[in-house]
Amino acid sequence: MSVSPTQVADAIADDVAIKRRSLTLGLLTVTYFFSYMDRQILAILQELIKEDLNLSDTQLGMLTGLAFAVFYAGLGIPVARLADRMNRKNIITISLTIWSAMTAACGLAQNFIQLLLFRIGVGIGEAGSSPPSHSIIADLYPPEKRASAMAVYSLGVVLGTAFGTMIGGTVAHYYGWRIALFAVGIPGVLLAFFVWKFVVEPRRGLSDIAKVAESDTMPTLREGFAVMWRNKAAVHIVIGVTLTSMIGYGLAAFGPSYMQRSLDMNLLQIAWIVAPILGVVGAASTIIGGRLADWLAKRHGMHSQSWMVAVLKLIALPFALAFYWLDSWQLALSAYVVALLFQNSYLGPSFAMIQSLAPQKVRALWAAITLLVINMVGLGIGPVAVGRISDALYPTYGEDSLRYAMLIFAAITPWAIFHYWRAGVLLKQQQAERAKAA
Repeated sequence: MSVSPTQVADAIADDVAIKRRSLTLGLLTVTYFFSYMDRQILAILQELIKEDLNLSDTQLGMLTGLAFAVFYAGLGIPVARLADRMNRKNIITISLTIWSAMTAACGLAQNFIQLLLFRIGVGIGEAGSSPPSHSIIADLYPPEKRASAMAVYSLGVVLGTAFGTMIGGTVAHYYGWRIALFAVGIPGVLLAFFVWKFVVEPRRGLSDIAKVAESDTMPTLREGFAVMWRNKAAVHIVIGVTLTSMIGYGLAAFGPSYMQRSLDMNLLQIAWIVAPILGVVGAASTIIGGRLADWLAKRHGMHSQSWMVAVLKLIALPFALAFYWLDSWQLALSAYVVALLFQNSYLGPSFAMIQSLAPQKVRALWAAITLLVINMVGLGIGPVAVGRISDALYPTYGEDSLRYAMLIFAAITPWAIFHYWRAGVLLKQQQAERAKAA
């Protein structure tokens, strides 16, 4: 049987995509790193911003949470629809350029409204990053390697937060918070060129056994939502990762402020003691969690990944609570390191399970739906809720009000653990039904 020139060209393109997938994953991870660094840098700067612009904790929560989340999450769905149809690499490149420029522009703000508008710009830019990135990674890596690949990508969260704290805290200590925002925003514009030049755009479904024909009809937005809603395991995973993210965003947004107010730490101590430790431990947890999840899935099935997250989060919970209870920063940080070692492994397996359950034609859409819920609820509510609770408790507890607000928030964790456990139960049932049908 003769092979057409088109088939030969497609085969060559597929081979190039697989050979360059490590480079692509690396650049997407660096992009995600910049995304989180730009997103979270306000946490280390907000005590300086609060004093300079005379803001409340609730306003700080809006800047780090709600204002960003509404546009970031709201635009994620239309961007995902574009990513399911158009060149994903170009979408990521444009998005990176926009949010990096807006981060630098935050350093020009003279009041709350101006800073709010620039943060909205950051959210608009970052909306085009994760859905197409998830889709590309799922096409480049087969199901048995997907959790590890997603875990590598998720390093952007812990490393972006850590380096944002290190760079932001150090630069702000010597030169002020405005220069710190310039320092992290401008390099992202340069990174956009390398993403455009070297990231590959793989064929959709490249690494899956079941291939999708290009002529297949693209499901509508409503159909994408409906298919996801019918998969109850996917729904529980989304709820679990959303609650985990809500807690994480709320606590991360005020973590440096808590250390300064209640543990008597300064910017340089947080930047050069806390951030490097948490970056290394968080990265180790993320990578080990991804590899362990792949091993468990291969040995026992996908349901074991969800149960793994539930068990590790349960182990981490008492140490996380101790961080907000202890008065010595050395003891508090030691407890948090143990908590982080276990609890930070959820991202890779969670996103990998969503991508493995998603139909190939709507992978970017399912990623966007997941991120929509995570960010509207998690990022939108988390920081604002912590700020509101802190302001409400201030008349009673003074500067320690933030400590109790964060302790209350951390105590929500068992709710998230339940949904990961329930997702595992449903995934195991699905696995048994497929085996019976075969």
